[in-house]
Amino acid sequence: MAHPDDPEFTAGGTIAAWARGGAWLGYVICTGGDKGSDDPSIPAAELIRTREEEQRRAGRRLGVEAFEFLGHEDGALSPTLELRRQISAAIRRHKPDTVICFDPTSRYGESSIQHSDHYLSGEATLAAVYPSARDARMFPELLREGLEPHKVQQVLMVGSSSPRRWIDVSGTIEDKIAAMLEHRSQVKDRDGIASRFRAMAQVAGAAAKPDPLELAEAFGFVSLQR
Repeated sequence: MAHPDDPEFTAGGTIAAWARGGAWLGYVICTGGDKGSDDPSIPAAELIRTREEEQRRAGRRLGVEAFEFLGHEDGALSPTLELRRQISAAIRRHKPDTVICFDPTSRYGESSIQHSDHYLSGEATLAAVYPSARDARMFPELLREGLEPHKVQQVLMVGSSSPRRWIDVSGTIEDKIAAMLEHRSQVKDRDGIASRFRAMAQVAGAAAKPDPLELAEAFGFVSLQR
């Protein structure tokens, strides 16, 4: 994900559901979230420390076990080879079956513009999943570090304009809300964020195919199991 709080905001209900099912979960956060305040008196380094601590608390509330912060500048992310190498290293290190990232093709809607860090982190992540994490000849220095190639089985993409998977979060929406509330530097209206999450999940659930769900999170989907 691009920033601290992105995992909870976009997929917190799904993450909580997977944890309840016994899945191992890890976060890789590309930026420090150092632009995430309207108060210019807060030093960037202090804000980064705050947001990383909030992310750890939020993730642990959902059952996340590992956290990596790549330390790129908030608002200035670029899908460079270095970012791809870092994400590839994380994939090889933790060997996930499933990766969640932003949909790099979703950049704007009728009344919104996607944060550039979001879709650019998605672009770098997809390139890391294939081919960089999978192919031994990509980033040979990772082999020297003992990080063997790994093939991800599937990718779920948040913020997609054409979702293909809906995950029922009826039993975990309160976990999602509680985790998001750990991001105290970002959440100013605690009741408002709860109402917003429930409304978003209702809309996604109503769009689920073939049968509507009460509450859901929606994802773009790629299967790489062939």
